[in-house]
Amino acid sequence: MTGAVFAAVLFAALCHATWNVLIKGGPDPLASATLMALGGCVIAIAALPFLPPPAMAAWPYLAASSAIHVFYFGALIEAYRAGDLSQVYPIARGAAPLMTALASALIVGEHLSVPAWIGIGLLAVGVLLLSAGRSLAGINHRAVGFALFTALTICTYSVVDGIGARKSGSPEAYVLWLFVGITITLGSYALACRGPGILTTIAPFWRRGLGGGGLQIASYGIALWAMTLAPIAVVAALRETSVLFGAALALLILKEPVRAGRIAAAVLILGGLVLLRIET
Repeated sequence: MTGAVFAAVLFAALCHATWNVLIKGGPDPLASATLMALGGCVIAIAALPFLPPPAMAAWPYLAASSAIHVFYFGALIEAYRAGDLSQVYPIARGAAPLMTALASALIVGEHLSVPAWIGIGLLAVGVLLLSAGRSLAGINHRAVGFALFTALTICTYSVVDGIGARKSGSPEAYVLWLFVGITITLGSYALACRGPGILTTIAPFWRRGLGGGGLQIASYGIALWAMTLAPIAVVAALRETSVLFGAALALLILKEPVRAGRIAAAVLILGGLVLLRIET
């Protein structure tokens, strides 16, 4: 992996953490997620005429990922209803890289070196440590359950989209069409749950929707582009450094409490980053 790709994925992680804070900071997580999906869809539709369509081989992956993302957003929203960003976000993102590394090895046939596996492991442990620092009695088990299910959906769509982007011939077009598909499936889910009134709820916040949608496209578009140049497992693991950005944003914007162990967690994550940078 070149330095430029490595830096780009870290920037994608910052974008990812930022739109997650926008969802958690909103009054209604489902409405916020739907709003950002619509914002991303508007941006995608405006840009699609300037790109060639994805290859036919990629369309089944687009359809599958659009459906998987509904489960992802649903699980993430329920996790945020039950727990703090600083607890939910690290668990969801921390469990995902190990799941993705195993899945990409079994399904895609990607084989990583031992140091790369150690790097992914260090990063995952560091990410999980960011959610520690509270007594077991203080852990919201419902939030943790939904966070782990979110991790499973992240693993699933990462592998599906990594393969789809490679088959598409145009990762940029793939991610734009993906956001159109996500808007259709997530929008249908939101209407089924809340009815047409959800459109009235989100209409005054259209600027937030465009901003959040743009961040989503930038974050995932960069990741999919990187997956065409580097192993899916490594890119997926690097994206999880977003928890460091998420922890900082949760502290500064959402005023969530600081917990012990974060310095050690950051050291583990940085150690994992160094190994992944050297070995890929």
